[in-house]
Order: sequence, then C-alpha cells, then structure tokens
Amino acid sequence: MNLLQQFDAAQKDRLAAARPIPVFSPGDTLRVMVKVVEGERIRTQAYEGVVIARSNRGLHSSFTVRKLSYGEGVERVFPLYSPAIAELVVVRRGKVRRAKLYYLRGRTGKSARIAEKLGMRPVKNTAAAPVAVAEAEAPSAE
Repeated sequence: MNLLQQFDAAQKDRLAAARPIPVFSPGDTLRVMVKVVEGERIRTQAYEGVVIARSNRGLHSSFTVRKLSYGEGVERVFPLYSPAIAELVVVRRGKVRRAKLYYLRGRTGKSARIAEKLGMRPVKNTAAAPVAVAEAEAPSAE
C-alpha cells in the first residue's frame, strides 16, 4: 500500500468513527439528514429517497438518491464521507437486480415501485427490548 492509500484509509477510518455509515445498496430507501446553513444557525433537513447508484471510490465514494417532489423527480449526489451529512438512516431495503437504477428516471407510479427485501428490516431500539422481557419474567418467578 502506497502512502496515498494509507492516508485515504486513515481518513476513512477517522470519518467512519465520527459518524457510523450503515450498509446500504441501490434500491434501498435512505433518509439523509443534511446540515443546512441559514445565516448564522445550522439546521438539519431530511432528504428521503431511493438510492439509484453508488460509487465506491474509497474516501471519494458517493451515492445518488432520487425522490419525487411535487410530482417532479429530484436527484442528488452525496459524497459518502461529507461533513454536510449529519446522519444516514436506512428506511427500507429494496430487492433489485441491477447496480444502477437509472431506468427509474423514465418511470412513474406503479412501474417505479421497488419490491421490499424481506427479513432485512432494521431493528429499532434494541436496548429497550431485553428490559421489557426481564420485567415481564420477574413476577412469574415468585
């Protein structure tokens, strides 16, 4: 590994530790929380859509998200390790057979739907579930 690759790997590890990046692929529905600067204050804005492309280039990786806004298709390319991204949330997993879903640009309505990959839903609040089970078992043991 040359010096530039070592530097890229170190930067990628540092940025991934600061903000965890979930595993996602084309076809998945993502909610990207983008930091927006308005004057002096910074707020986060949600951008939710289908990932239609992903480019894995180490530190320069990016992904394209497509959503419909007032009946008009809007696509946005995000650098994966951008400091402007506050959070990435996988809303649902899509079942597709292509790496690039550019064919969705010409489709609307039912033909633009993507089937959900079953058994892959993200688990929410895993820490609270064992507590509820432990409380339910305590009275029956007495």
